[in-house]
Amino acid sequence: MKAFGRWCLLLVCAAICLQVFFAMRIASMTVMAPESTSFERSQVWQVFSHQGRLPWRQSWVDQDRISPSLKRAVLASEDSAFTQHQGIWWSSLEKAWGKNAKAKAQAERRAQRQGDGKPVEPKIVGGSTITQQLAKNLFLSGERTLLRKAQEMVLTLGLEAFLSKRRILEIYLNSVEWGEGVFGAEAAAQHYFRKPASALSAWESARLAVMLPRPRYFEQRPQSPYLASRAEVIVGRMNDAVLP
Repeated sequence: MKAFGRWCLLLVCAAICLQVFFAMRIASMTVMAPESTSFERSQVWQVFSHQGRLPWRQSWVDQDRISPSLKRAVLASEDSAFTQHQGIWWSSLEKAWGKNAKAKAQAERRAQRQGDGKPVEPKIVGGSTITQQLAKNLFLSGERTLLRKAQEMVLTLGLEAFLSKRRILEIYLNSVEWGEGVFGAEAAAQHYFRKPASALSAWESARLAVMLPRPRYFEQRPQSPYLASRAEVIVGRMNDAVLP
């Protein structure tokens, strides 16, 4: 029992040290931009492992050099309440959980009708805020476990405590994936439109914003009818987006 107690104590100390490390990393981001994120490294390594090449296009630009249209489009598409919540939008999470549960039940019923007993995995609706997405991309893996989600929540609160909304959005726009090996607004603007992020139009910004949930998918399908129609919707919502 004493040995078990020591192991438990060591685990608690290790968990506390990990949280302190994360807090120090987040605090440093008030003045220093992160050189890379956990998500970027994992995606680049994945491509290198399968294709033997190392794609990584990224160029950090200050927030003033990112088109306001792109900021508004991303907020309208990904997190319309960004300036209102404290990192976690509970009503959005509740809706996402409800949609996921309904989709899973429908998939199970379809499988029963087909008689094979193997339901097709439904599309998962995330409901995550921009701050939550940034927390996951900066520090965590892509696995879906309760422990990882709990850590994401803690990191989200840490980001909101140490960084301003403007800084959170700036880091997010400079590190989010926009295609295979394409990270950040500047690289995306150059890759898709051959222009700097500061010169993006409203329509171009909306197309980039719509790509965010599935950037590599839409990179291979630039003529997707959904991409075009959804971009038109986002253009109509952009004026309602409140910038931090």
